[in-house]
Amino acid sequence: MILRIIMKAIVSLAINPTIDKSSSVEFVVPGRKLRCTAPTIEPGGGGVNVSRAVRKLGGESTLLYAAGGLNGDLLEELLAGEGLRSRRLPLAGMTRESFAVLEESTGQQYRFGMPGPVLKEEEVQLALEEVAASSPDSGFLVASGSLPPGVPADFYARVARAGKGAGAKVIVDTSGEPLKRALQEGVYLIKPNLREFRELVDGDLRDEAEIEAAARKVVAGGGCELLVISLGSAGALFVSREAVAHMRPPTVRIVSKVGAGDSMVAGITLSLARGMAPRDAALFGIAAGAAAVMTPGSELCRKEDAERLYRKLRADRD
Repeated sequence: MILRIIMKAIVSLAINPTIDKSSSVEFVVPGRKLRCTAPTIEPGGGGVNVSRAVRKLGGESTLLYAAGGLNGDLLEELLAGEGLRSRRLPLAGMTRESFAVLEESTGQQYRFGMPGPVLKEEEVQLALEEVAASSPDSGFLVASGSLPPGVPADFYARVARAGKGAGAKVIVDTSGEPLKRALQEGVYLIKPNLREFRELVDGDLRDEAEIEAAARKVVAGGGCELLVISLGSAGALFVSREAVAHMRPPTVRIVSKVGAGDSMVAGITLSLARGMAPRDAALFGIAAGAAAVMTPGSELCRKEDAERLYRKLRADRD
């Protein structure tokens, strides 16, 4: 008998997507014209990369993305080329670009991100209306990435309110004041890195015990049901009302860190949508994030790498 996995629906929102360009040069030297290799051009930005990574991991999602100008047209073309199910929210302004350069002599990567177009009030309202109409009942809504100019700091809080009103579990991956506002509304899961978490709780958090105590307080206060703090090479801290776990990462060769966080969010969300227990879903998210750093540019994670690393993490844990 063949058992089918019934996956809950996933919708991701990209209010500030980008065209990701990556290249390499032998040396980065100020004041000189640097001859780079031929660039790789890919769709990017928080919600975009979450949907891309979900697909790379064998799942499906619906992407809502705001885009305008010639770059917006290029983004639409790139998304179609990857076979993503998506809906464009039209903007008057030009979609931004991001640029990453690998210095071949040192292996160091330099990443440059632009702020994005200024959104008009009616464009912000359209995005919120689309979220309310598209949020999946009993599924997952992922709101990820920075906010472009013109978008109020409470935007993700309003997204969370709309998503919850439609019956979705809301996952928010952002930082600063927008994340604080989202927690005031209450969400299902957040995934800050350690720097972002320190900003969130306004604390120095000098050691693991202090980080854990602060994380427990956030969950107990109702800001979120699940909290996964990315600790980089130290792995991640998973916190729920029922459990706390420090999850060590696999050892992999780092090629590019672009999209690692988005791949982690995608791995967690896809696993939850497939019915995996939250703690195991977080572990698969760590595996997906580690798989992403193994690939060049903004390629994101590969399914076979993520699944292999997850099996290893499970075996080490058990």
